[in-house]
Amino acid sequence: MRHVGRTATIAIRQPSMGPTFGIKGGAAGGGYSQVVPMEILNLHLTGDFHAVTAAHNLLSALVDNHLHQGNATGLDLNAITWRRVLDVNDRALRNIVVGLGSRMDGVTRQTGFDITAASEVMAVLALSTSLIELRQRLDRIVVGYTPAGDAVTAKDIGGAGSMAVMLRDAMKPNLMQTYENTPVLVHAGPFGNIAHGNSSVIADMIGIRGGDFLITGAGFGADMGAERFFNIKCRSSGLTPDAAVVVATVRALKAHSGRHRVVAGKPIPEAMLAENPDEVHIGGANLRKQVENIRMHGVTPVVAINAFPGDHESEHQAIRDIAAELGVRVAVCTHFTDGGAGATELAEAVAEAADEPSEFALLYPDDASLRTKIETVGTRVYGADGVDYSPAAARQLDTYERNGFGRLPVCIAKTHLSISSDATLKGAPTGWRLPVREVRASAVQASCTRSAARCRRCRGSAPRRRRSGWTSTTTGRSSACPDTVAR
Repeated sequence: MRHVGRTATIAIRQPSMGPTFGIKGGAAGGGYSQVVPMEILNLHLTGDFHAVTAAHNLLSALVDNHLHQGNATGLDLNAITWRRVLDVNDRALRNIVVGLGSRMDGVTRQTGFDITAASEVMAVLALSTSLIELRQRLDRIVVGYTPAGDAVTAKDIGGAGSMAVMLRDAMKPNLMQTYENTPVLVHAGPFGNIAHGNSSVIADMIGIRGGDFLITGAGFGADMGAERFFNIKCRSSGLTPDAAVVVATVRALKAHSGRHRVVAGKPIPEAMLAENPDEVHIGGANLRKQVENIRMHGVTPVVAINAFPGDHESEHQAIRDIAAELGVRVAVCTHFTDGGAGATELAEAVAEAADEPSEFALLYPDDASLRTKIETVGTRVYGADGVDYSPAAARQLDTYERNGFGRLPVCIAKTHLSISSDATLKGAPTGWRLPVREVRASAVQASCTRSAARCRRCRGSAPRRRRSGWTSTTTGRSSACPDTVAR
């Protein structure tokens, strides 16, 4: 943006320690398009992940102590949903039995560990705009259910206050910079295929005041990533996007042709590196669907071709042809090797797209049933013919609506290797059924029980803010709204 005479601020997520030391690597970018110092970013900065881990496990300890002290809330041992977390994946701890030993060592039961980035505490942190709001979200965390199906929360067992204190400093975004001195706010790190996969609302609210544009990312494509950005993060924050960049690579589209088998941690197949624009056109079905997913939310898409040194011009032209067919702007980017100067075409395209009028729309209303919300996302975003619920999932949905969670947005966890739930189905598959096997209630609901953008008592008290690449308009919440927390 600076190369085309604009100013911008970036907001991104923090990386998880497990993937940093594994196949995926860190989250600082690469080459001359990178946040520095890279090693500090990838090794937990000021310790936000450790704070989330500690706060989460404090609640886990309180659950077990609550059972040990007599279980006054009547928690069903077989319906406790709150597990423990670590930030490095340890297979031996995924499923464990606790409470072995003497009576003083607690109640024997089965539980396990998840990765910290998948913690509900991390998701809550990313959507909170103040310590007061964070505390209220922590209060609502469900740790389990009674035999009658009534929810037991962190507030019920007295854990939320201590958790909020432990997260006090973690509420503050980290300020870093790119190689070219663009300010970067790095905050929170919810997993993209399990949680909502977006950096924090509070970082957006700070960054949007720092320049002409705020540019932020959403994990795992325009199916999981952008859909959750729009329907969870925007619903919660009241901020709305002016434009969306869909990043495409020749390699990804060739993979979606279905002609190559790509295995994580192993070299790219030689045949995939050979010049073959026809494969790009076949895999382009995936890009077409991703662009459609952006447009169905009323946002203007721009396609960015992330160029690799081994790409062929004919393959870039194939992506340009697909973009022309769709009527969207497209730019080839060489920012990895050339820094900001290699992305000026993209910057100009994004600025033009953001200037166009748009009508941002959430995919479903708050008052739709949970099944309607799941079916809407499944059929419209993922292209499923319908939804099949396991008996357990059906019972869980009934329990959640009976406990008053029906107004929550939905967050569907699935493979990142396909738009469908089947990793082997490439491109934009149709004629498949979305299987729902398990449903969990989360405390990531907006602090206003209605969407900030849709609550009439909350709407329109703040002026339009500076434009952003993803996020631009703020919708203020009036102090008269009884559902609003102090901010």
